[in-house]
Amino acid sequence: MNRLTSEEIQLAQDALTRSNKVVIVSHYNPDGDAMGSSLAIYHYCKGKGKDVHVILPNLFPSFLNWMPGADTIVVAAQHVDKVRKLFAEADLMFVVDMNAPSRFGSAFEECITDSKAFKILIDHHVSPIIDCNVKLSETQTTSTCELVYNFLFDELCDKEALTLDIAECIYVGMITDTGSLSYMCNHPETYLAISELMKKGVDGEAIHRKVYDNYSESRLRLLGLLLSQRLKIMNDYATSYGYLTKKDLMDNNFHIGDTEGFVNYGLSVGTVKFTAFFTERDNRIRVSFRSKGDFDVNKFARKHFDGGGHKNASAAYHYDTLENTMAYFEEVLKEYKDELTAQK
Repeated sequence: MNRLTSEEIQLAQDALTRSNKVVIVSHYNPDGDAMGSSLAIYHYCKGKGKDVHVILPNLFPSFLNWMPGADTIVVAAQHVDKVRKLFAEADLMFVVDMNAPSRFGSAFEECITDSKAFKILIDHHVSPIIDCNVKLSETQTTSTCELVYNFLFDELCDKEALTLDIAECIYVGMITDTGSLSYMCNHPETYLAISELMKKGVDGEAIHRKVYDNYSESRLRLLGLLLSQRLKIMNDYATSYGYLTKKDLMDNNFHIGDTEGFVNYGLSVGTVKFTAFFTERDNRIRVSFRSKGDFDVNKFARKHFDGGGHKNASAAYHYDTLENTMAYFEEVLKEYKDELTAQK
């Protein structure tokens, strides 16, 4: 089923045909979906003979270094002048896996908003506020990577362009944004897409090892600390939360991506429906939320933390101390006791 109108599809096709210089951007602290969707489009455009660059605001997790094309990514924080030049010259921009220019980081936000390039948004977060010429925005899907698959090979009807490199990148985003297909994946079209990826030679077992059995020692030590000393179970609220201090991170040689997925462990307790994970940074607290079933953490994050995301997965930043942030969380949680403890 087309999620774009025929006019939008034609606009996108025309832009791809006439473009020469393409940039692809995604959000700060890029994860598997940001990497996968960006690199899938990179390989697609490269195959069309375009001068194309993936620009990410900061470093990506080391366990994703193996991804096809990862070595070509331009990290904005490390190449400021080059990045500004690439933005200025671009005639086509893909904005993937982010719903607001601010998610690219304040230092380069205007590079997106002020660009004269034709812009195509592909994203699965709610309420996108990026001004783009074509918007493929759909929340009821596994990932932005699945939307990229739909856009390139269903909407543009270009299945002949699907290569193994593209297929591997898309598969990474689909599995990492769903906890290895354990949530947001009850859609038949998801598995039809995966079938096509497998036909191109994707080795799901090998990719699982590269993504999930390729962590740093610092990650394992931080996870052990979280589970043994930093996890609180609030049985009266069917809720848990965990935290790591800035000192915890420093003492255990933290690297970008080391805490990816930590929030999910708090949700693995059978009686828990809602969990949060707090990470102390230099001037703010990073908060991740996850839930089971009908409890909407997107609404919770928006109302209380000025954050957002999806129904069962969202995030926010809170500008206070770690202690005050967790105390505030416990206070506002009281509003949801009945909802969280209701038998369903």
